[in-house]
Amino acid sequence: MEPFPDRYRRALADEQLRRNLLEFQRHWRATRDRGVAGLPYDELRRKLVTVKNEVIADLPGWVETFRRNAEAGGAHTYFAASAEDAARYVTDLAQARGIRVVTKSKSMLSEEIHVNDALGREGIEPIETDLGEWIVQLAGERPSHIVAPAVHKNRRQVADLLERVIGEPVDHEDIGQQVAAARRHLRNLFFAGGMGLSGANAIVAESGTVVLVTNEGNAELVTSLPPIHVVLAGIEKLVPTVEDAMTVLELLAPSATGQRATSYVTFISGPDSPQRELHIVLVDNGRSAMAASPLFRDALRCIRCGSCASVCPAYGVVGGHVFGHVYTGAIGLVNTPFHHGLQADAGPQSLCVSCNACQTVCPVDIPLPRQILDTRAEVVEAQRSSALVGFGLAMWSRPRIAHALLRTSALLQVPVRRDRFVEPPFLARWTSWRTPPALARRPFRDDIARMPEPTPIATGPALSPAPSAVEGFPGPVPGPAWPLAGVTVAYFVQCLTDWLYPEMGRAIVQVLRDLGATVAIPRAQHCCGLPAIDSGHPDRARGMARHTISVLEACDTEYVVTGGTSCAVAFSHDYVHLFRDDAAWRARAERLAARTRDFTTFLLEVGTLPEIPAQPQPIRAVYHYFCQSYNVLGFREEPFRLLRDICGLEIEPMPEANVCCGFGGSVSVNRPELCRHILERKLDNLDQCNVPLLVTDNPGCIMHLRGGINASGRRVRVRHTAEIVAERLAEAAAGGKSAAV
Repeated sequence: MEPFPDRYRRALADEQLRRNLLEFQRHWRATRDRGVAGLPYDELRRKLVTVKNEVIADLPGWVETFRRNAEAGGAHTYFAASAEDAARYVTDLAQARGIRVVTKSKSMLSEEIHVNDALGREGIEPIETDLGEWIVQLAGERPSHIVAPAVHKNRRQVADLLERVIGEPVDHEDIGQQVAAARRHLRNLFFAGGMGLSGANAIVAESGTVVLVTNEGNAELVTSLPPIHVVLAGIEKLVPTVEDAMTVLELLAPSATGQRATSYVTFISGPDSPQRELHIVLVDNGRSAMAASPLFRDALRCIRCGSCASVCPAYGVVGGHVFGHVYTGAIGLVNTPFHHGLQADAGPQSLCVSCNACQTVCPVDIPLPRQILDTRAEVVEAQRSSALVGFGLAMWSRPRIAHALLRTSALLQVPVRRDRFVEPPFLARWTSWRTPPALARRPFRDDIARMPEPTPIATGPALSPAPSAVEGFPGPVPGPAWPLAGVTVAYFVQCLTDWLYPEMGRAIVQVLRDLGATVAIPRAQHCCGLPAIDSGHPDRARGMARHTISVLEACDTEYVVTGGTSCAVAFSHDYVHLFRDDAAWRARAERLAARTRDFTTFLLEVGTLPEIPAQPQPIRAVYHYFCQSYNVLGFREEPFRLLRDICGLEIEPMPEANVCCGFGGSVSVNRPELCRHILERKLDNLDQCNVPLLVTDNPGCIMHLRGGINASGRRVRVRHTAEIVAERLAEAAAGGKSAAV
C-alpha cells in the first residue's frame, strides 16, 4: 500500500472519483431510507445491541460454545490469534491437499489477514468471484467499501478494465451486458477451484451454524462445488441463537444496500457429505484487546454493513482507499489500530470532520464519532504532535494570553482587512477558496455594558417584571409581556461569536432580555475546550472544561444558554466523556449539561416565544443544519417552527440540508483541501434554491459558509438564527421594516 500522503493527494486530484462517490452516496441514502421505512428499526436496533453486548462480555465462552457445537456437526474449527496465524492455516491446508486454485466469495476478513498475498506467495491462485471484488482484483486494488468494493468506479471505467482483461468488446453503458461478460469469464473458474473460501455474516453459537448473505449467488457455488470449504469469521460475528442471526439479517440488508432482504441467505451446519470438508477459522487479530477496552469494545458490534462510509462526507470526497486502511469508513478508523497498528490509522483518522452522521445510520448504534476522537488522541500521543500545534493550544488554554494575542492580531490585520474579511497573501492553501473572517474591531466582551435597554414585545397578558440583571446589565423595563419573567440565564458566548461575530452575541442577549430573562454574562469565560478535543489533546481540553464549568457554576442561574451549538453539545456530551475517570468532575459536568440549552431549543422549550406579526413580503431563505444539531440534538422541525412559524420567514427546502458544510473544526485547518470539496457540495445545493439568505445556528458553519460564499462571488447572506429572531422582535416592537437580509 502506498503512503497515505500519496493516496490522499491522488484522490483529491481525481474529479471522476468524487462524481462517482457522490452519485453512490445520494443513491444509497434514498434506498436506505426506503429500506428501513416500515421496519421497527429502533426496536430491532436495541435488540441487536443487547445481543452483541452479551457476546462481547464473554467472547472466550461463546467461542468455545460455538466450536463445540460446530465440531459436533462435523466441521473442523481453528482459533487464529493473529492475521498471520489465520492466513497460515489456509495456505497450509491448501498445500496439504495439493490445491492450486482457491475460489473466493466476498470476505473483508480475507482482506484483513491478506490471505490472497499469502496464497500467492505459495504459488496458489486466489480468484475473487464476487463481481465487485473481482473488479478490484483485476485492477490490482483493494476494496474501497465494505459492501460495494468497486463503488469508486463507474460503468465506463469498469468496461475499460474488462476489455483489457478478458479481451473482448464490452458495452460501456449497459451494466447488464457487463455482468454477462463477467459471468461468462468466471463460470469455468468455479469448477477449477479445489478450495472455496468465504466469510460469514453471523455464526450461531447454539448450533455451530454459519450464516451467509449475498446478492449474486456466487457464494453458493464457492461453498458447494469445491471439496473443501473454509470459512473465515471474526469472533465478533458470534450470536447466541438462530433468532439473533435473523435480527442481524433484518438490519443488515437495509443498512447495506437498502433492500429488505438479500437475494440469497445460506445456513451451513457442517459438511453436506462425508467426502467434503468444512473448516471454520475463528479470527481474533486484536478483537480480544478491543473487547477489553472500555473505549472501543462497542465497535465489536459492527455487522459490516458499510453504512458509516455511505453517509460520510469525507469518504464522499476521497473514497475508501484513503478514508480507511483495509476497513473503510468510520468503523475502519476505529478498528484499524487493533488489526493493523496505530500507524496505519494515523493518516486516515485525520480526515474525520466529526459530523456524527455515521452513528445515526449505524444499525448497532456504535459511538463512532467519540471513538474516532479517542483514536485521534492516541495517534497524537504516540506521534508527539507538532510543536506548533502544542504551542498554539498551550497559548489558547490561557485566557489572558489568548485574549492579548487576539487583540494584538486585530490591530495587525488592518492592512489586509477588506470589510468583514481579511485577505492575507501568504495563505492561499487555506484562503483561495474560503475568505477568512476579520477579527472584530471590538469583541463582544467589550460590549456588555453598552447593550440597549430591553424592549418587551406587546403580546399576551401582562406579567410581573423580570428581576434585576447582573454582570453589567441594567434591570429590564417592565412591559406588557415577559415570556421569560423570573428566568435566570447565564450566557456562554462561544469563541467565534466573541472575537469574530459580536453582533450574534448582542442578538442573543437582546432577545433573552426582551423576553424578560435576567442574563448573566461571566467575564471570566473563555473556551469550552472543543478545539483541543477535536485536535486530539484531551488533557488540554479537560483544563479548559474545568475552567468553564467553574465559571458557569458561579453564575448560579437556572439555565446556561449558548448560540454556539457545538459548545452546547460539548457541555452535554463531550464533558461527561472527558471526565469519565473523575467522579467529582463528571458529576459537575452532568449538572452543567442538565441546565444547558442551545438558543433554538431554549426559545422553543422554555421561552414559549409567541408568534410575531407577519411580514408583508416574507423573506425567502434556506436553513442549513449544523451537523450536531441534526445528528446529536435531533433537530428536525425545530428550526422551522422558530424561523417559519414564529418569525415568518419563507423557508425553502434545500437539498441535503443536513449534510456537513465541511467546517470540521481542526480538520478545516489540517486538511483544507478535503473541507473545500465538502463545502462545494453544500454550495452546489445552495445554488439550486436561488435565495438571498441562508440561516444556521452554529458560528463555525457561519464562518465556513460565509468564507466560501464570499470567495466564490455568490450573493447570499449567512445569518445566525438569533439575528433573525432579534430583528423580527425589534420589527414587531417598532412596526418598522425588516432588516433580516
